[in-house]
Amino acid sequence: MNISEFAKIAGVSKSAVSRYFNDGYLSDDKRELIEKAIEETGYSPSISAHSIKTRVTKLVGVIIPKLSSESISRVVEGISEVLNAEGYELLLVNTSNDSSKEISSLELFRNNRVDGVILLATMFSELHMSVLNKMRVPVVIAGQRLEGFNCVCHDDEGAAYALTKLMLDKGCRRPAMIGVTREDMAAGKARWDGFCKAVSEAGLEVPQRFAEVSKFDMESGYDRAKRILSRAKRPDCLFCATDTIAIGAMQYCREAGIRIPEDLMIASVGDTKSGRVAYTPLTTAHLHYKTEGSDAAEMLLLELKKHEPVGKSLRLDFEIIERDSTGKCETV
Repeated sequence: MNISEFAKIAGVSKSAVSRYFNDGYLSDDKRELIEKAIEETGYSPSISAHSIKTRVTKLVGVIIPKLSSESISRVVEGISEVLNAEGYELLLVNTSNDSSKEISSLELFRNNRVDGVILLATMFSELHMSVLNKMRVPVVIAGQRLEGFNCVCHDDEGAAYALTKLMLDKGCRRPAMIGVTREDMAAGKARWDGFCKAVSEAGLEVPQRFAEVSKFDMESGYDRAKRILSRAKRPDCLFCATDTIAIGAMQYCREAGIRIPEDLMIASVGDTKSGRVAYTPLTTAHLHYKTEGSDAAEMLLLELKKHEPVGKSLRLDFEIIERDSTGKCETV
């Protein structure tokens, strides 16, 4: 929809629409008509050469779910390196894993002058979609795939499948998983799907008692591992959605006298420093988080330079890092 078509729907002139989107003077009744039409149509103008000249700020909003995550810090580092080289500054907002803060942060950047937004997304609700469809500046989503938006994501399903298959190929026959909410399409649903695919291909099933949902922290990983492993019949391998959860599970194993990997193999996703230096080094999938950040920044710059949506979804590969938690790696 172009500006002329939108102006006709709103019942105002093209110049009135232009003044609205460029913060010019507008009477209250015309402003009300335009806002009503935006609500009905989801219209957002393309960034033309003229609007770039009048709106450019050299500021980019970056919305992150938490500050304490090693993976997120790597993503932000990648974003910062690319954008700083082009003279941009970052406005960083931490939502503390609160989806309502994600929405209010998007609204903040929609109504204030930034040149673009990079959203390190966790999950999407109808409210997310409503705000995203009204954004007046380019948005790139990092860490998740969302149809119709520029995205940089990981092969979460493939990583979970490969790690689970690795343990099953070593002889495990009682697999278990500690995952996260499946409302998170990447760390939650995709990793669960990868785990289930490997289990199904091996002709096995996962009892309900061998599947738990955790928060993204060690304490919750410890608690969920205790639920699974304190029973009389235990699994012989455990896939965890993140390294942090796996470290919590390993701590419970240590206290309970469960040997890793002799009694229980463990693998997870993240390749964090804590996993590398754990008392039993952790087998994991290395996701290219810094590359995710730099690619998201490059994607945003491309849209800003072209002044039109790029409409691209980029999925990054992974590397499996075998360590002692799944048994000694064979050398060739």
